[in-house]
Amino acid sequence: MDRPTPEEYQPRLRAWGHTWRTVLMLAISALTWLPAWEAEADTGDLWWIADVVLGVGAYVLVFYRRRFPMLVAVTLSLVGAVSGIASGPAVLASVSVATHRRWKQLVVVGLLGFACAQVYSTLTATTDDPLWIILVANGVATAGILGWGMYIGSRRELIWTLRSRAERAEAEQELRVARARSNEQARIAREMHDVLAHRISQISMHAGALAFREDLGADEMRASAAVIQEKAHEALTDLRSVLGVLRDGTTGERLRGPQPTYADLAGLIEEARGSGLHVELVDLVEGEPPDAVGRTVYRIVQEGLTNARKHAPGALVSVRVSGSADDGVDVLLRNPIGFARTTTPGAGLGLVGLSERAELRGGRLEAGRDGSMFVLHGWIPWAA
Repeated sequence: MDRPTPEEYQPRLRAWGHTWRTVLMLAISALTWLPAWEAEADTGDLWWIADVVLGVGAYVLVFYRRRFPMLVAVTLSLVGAVSGIASGPAVLASVSVATHRRWKQLVVVGLLGFACAQVYSTLTATTDDPLWIILVANGVATAGILGWGMYIGSRRELIWTLRSRAERAEAEQELRVARARSNEQARIAREMHDVLAHRISQISMHAGALAFREDLGADEMRASAAVIQEKAHEALTDLRSVLGVLRDGTTGERLRGPQPTYADLAGLIEEARGSGLHVELVDLVEGEPPDAVGRTVYRIVQEGLTNARKHAPGALVSVRVSGSADDGVDVLLRNPIGFARTTTPGAGLGLVGLSERAELRGGRLEAGRDGSMFVLHGWIPWAA
């Protein structure tokens, strides 16, 4: 990804941003001007008045630093050579230029700022400190100002880059989810057409015969109506089969055998334990749930165990299933959040598909963190 321009990652200044920057400029101006104002007054009233006038102008000009960064920084540095009050705005303008991290600008602003600070220090010197001490102090201050600005610019760019990557990853994830849904819908539509077209055509044929024939007796009418009812029942049965067992889009062969039910849940737990996963199962379900409900519960537990195996190997997975014909089936999986890196590829769509499956059954599925635990919680109505 190309490096962003400063205009892209610079945050907008709000009221609080202007406030603390102004306070900081006033503090710097005070530290620079208060020790030197007596020297200015001793030299002459004209310099003292000029310092105040130029300083006020500097506080106005500094608000245009983002529109004309170099022009404002150079102007305020020159003004700072004779105005201590202008030192605060000059520092802020230099920091603003340094956030761009362009070496030519840094060299120009740094050298000019150092030279002007040295001029002001020499003109207002009130002590007998050696020249080299003043030079070192101004050099350290200039380097600190530019380093501070470079750090701020680097941090802004990093935050902008991370935010852009997160937004792009989220958009790509949404695209993968939408594509997966579209592919699944297309597969189901093809299967429904293949299975139901024949049944519906038979129903249409018998219904058309009833509408066309006027010489049928009561027994013949009842017989034809019974055929229509039978074909409709077969169509509904085939529709359930389509939603329960999909076929390969190329060969037309069934991808799986009979779908699992709630009775297969214990076998799934034992299989997980046999693979080395620590699983604790609490089964409080009263009665035998319908196959559709049991299948959904099975898939939820299966996905939870798969995620635990991938991301928290060796952790204890707690599985609690409860419910009845009146309350529906509640399934809850909890395991510590792991930090293991997995080489198992995945698009992150397992929970998305399970959520859709639960919603289609009239239930719900929630997944997320609860302190140091990952929780997968679903509820499916008994008569789904």
